[in-house]
Amino acid sequence: MWSPEPEAIRELRSLINRPNAIEKDIQREKNRLEKSKISQASVLAITSIERMLDSLSLEKKCLEDLIKQHIDQDPKLKRNKALLETIPGVGEVIARHMCLIIGSRTFKSASQCAAFLGLIPLQHESGSSVKERPRLSKAGDATVRAKLYMAAVVSIRHNPDIKRQYERLLKNGKSKLSAIGAAMRKLVHICFGVLKHQTPYQVQTLKN
Repeated sequence: MWSPEPEAIRELRSLINRPNAIEKDIQREKNRLEKSKISQASVLAITSIERMLDSLSLEKKCLEDLIKQHIDQDPKLKRNKALLETIPGVGEVIARHMCLIIGSRTFKSASQCAAFLGLIPLQHESGSSVKERPRLSKAGDATVRAKLYMAAVVSIRHNPDIKRQYERLLKNGKSKLSAIGAAMRKLVHICFGVLKHQTPYQVQTLKN
């Protein structure tokens, strides 16, 4: 049965979307600045771009402060963020995105959450028998998925559970890209479990 998002989640979504949009604006201005310098544009034009970059960076900083204040003022969001940050590889950015995603709807399982984010591998077939390498479905938010990718790369180095899985998959012949995709799913599963059980991260047993 559908139910509306909690007000705190709706507000968090609005706040998080703005820095994501500003990041794209900043990158566009950086690209313009680089092209302007290469083409030896006028000093006035270059100065205008630099002013815009300063303004966008300042606005992004203000929004980051508003997001932190919003989370700190809501007991549930504050606790969930703190729990997520006990997971090696999960920093402030991923923690607040997972607070938003998991808090925005009722997922029946961690796998359902991973599917929502577009992290389920799809097997493609060419013709009747030739199979291509599985790839992620990419059905979810590409911005969040990109951040999860970077978090997974960090987790492979610092999270014992994800590192163990990654090394096992490579040993079994999986490609690095496939193993990183599995690390992204594993990270989402861990985040889901931590919030579901409201307990800090603990290294899982070697039975995995």
